[in-house]
Amino acid sequence: MTESQVWLYGVLASLIAGSATGIGALPVLIFKKTPSHRVMDMLLSFAAGVMLAATVFSLIIPAMEAGGILITIVGIIAGAVVIELLDHILPHEHFQKGLEGHQATVLRKIWLFVIAITLHNFPEGMAVGVGYGAGSIAVGTSLAVAIGLQNIPEGTAVAASFIKAGYTRGRSAWYSFLTGLVEPIGGLIGATAVVIARPALPFFLAFAAGAMLYVISDEIIPETHSHGYEAVSTFSLIAGFLIMMVLDNIFG
Repeated sequence: MTESQVWLYGVLASLIAGSATGIGALPVLIFKKTPSHRVMDMLLSFAAGVMLAATVFSLIIPAMEAGGILITIVGIIAGAVVIELLDHILPHEHFQKGLEGHQATVLRKIWLFVIAITLHNFPEGMAVGVGYGAGSIAVGTSLAVAIGLQNIPEGTAVAASFIKAGYTRGRSAWYSFLTGLVEPIGGLIGATAVVIARPALPFFLAFAAGAMLYVISDEIIPETHSHGYEAVSTFSLIAGFLIMMVLDNIFG
């Protein structure tokens, strides 16, 4: 692909994937009752499984094939460390774990939520951009499909959390949709990084993988294991992993 095609595919695909949060937010407009903790834990765990499979098959394995095991290890660690630093520096609020970051109590609750979801969604968009930046439509599309699938239940969870925070259903759905729009920014940055420094592609693939692994372990899994539904959450994660493994094989 040409450089302009890389940017176009990277931004457009990450935009579509990010917009899937809006689809996930629709149930809060249609149904008066918000989903139970059990349902939300199942949905988010399924999303985590999808993300995990995409990370392994579309980022880590291509990184090892292109650059070897050492650069892949370095990239994964770097990606995780960067998100860890941002997680501690930026004030934000987890839906279950509560406040984190410097001077978190100063900001309005809505912006704490927005920052938290931004930390979550940015690495996903970056992964899509890096996938297309590799010059592979198959890799980029596989990642975009995976992230779009996991964004649907995430959109439901985000909208439900806004409702519990006291916002109207309409505003909650709208805010949920907006949180996905950070992904095309990540997509543009990921694609640009690869275009500018293509020899460093294996590192960027591994970096995106490390960032996504951090989000899965630090953000999603703790959220889904905090209401007593650990077993169903675990099997939902495995189901998401297996389904994405099949889809990745089809697209690959």
